[in-house]
Amino acid sequence: MTLLAKPSFLKSRIRVGLWTTVALASLCTSLTNAAPIYKVVDEQTGQVTFTDRPQDYEQQVGKQVSQMAITTGNETSRSTSLNTTTNPNTSRQSSNASQTVTDTESPAINTKVTTPVNYQLAITEPSEETAYRRPVQNIDVNVQIKPALQVGDSARIYFDDKEVAQGLSASIATVDVLPGTHTIKAIIQSETGQTLEQITRTVYVIQNTTTLQDNKRKAAQLLAYQKLAWYQKLMLKLRQQEVAQSQ
Repeated sequence: MTLLAKPSFLKSRIRVGLWTTVALASLCTSLTNAAPIYKVVDEQTGQVTFTDRPQDYEQQVGKQVSQMAITTGNETSRSTSLNTTTNPNTSRQSSNASQTVTDTESPAINTKVTTPVNYQLAITEPSEETAYRRPVQNIDVNVQIKPALQVGDSARIYFDDKEVAQGLSASIATVDVLPGTHTIKAIIQSETGQTLEQITRTVYVIQNTTTLQDNKRKAAQLLAYQKLAWYQKLMLKLRQQEVAQSQ
């Protein structure tokens, strides 16, 4: 009787472990939902704050909370009109017309004077008042220039006065960026390093509380998995393989 009862007990224990692993497998499904972003304006100071937790501000006096319809770093940017910001200390003025030097004792020689190029810059991405959730979203930057870059001139992109790319596009990871207000700047430089034209854009980075909560949930699930017996881990792996094959 004892020999017969032991396998029955083991089968019952495995059945309980199977139900446990199935429940854990269902918990392992990622449920990352991007919450909307809200703009909070202090009516007294005019200070602007971006958040995905409007309930923290709705009960405060003098706080105007509104949901924003803004783009993210992974979406197609909206078309913007061509905006230029001219640096008065570095902008060059158009030179006079080409001068012709005539020598009565020798054939006429034309001296060609190069006319400085008046560049026009526009940041097409990110658009105005764009907020990014840290750390899941990258800040994609695209710059348009007219006319095309001349030989010797170069374009550079800065994030908070730190050069992040050479050219007219860049992708900035937000994983190491602190929440708050940040500045993107595009600069056209001459061969000698002189700034010919520049334009800036302000962006906002907020902490993605949804991602933090999801990471905590995943950590708890991983800890529960590590505490499983070897046969429970085996049953969970077989269950995951069955789900993958059925999809």
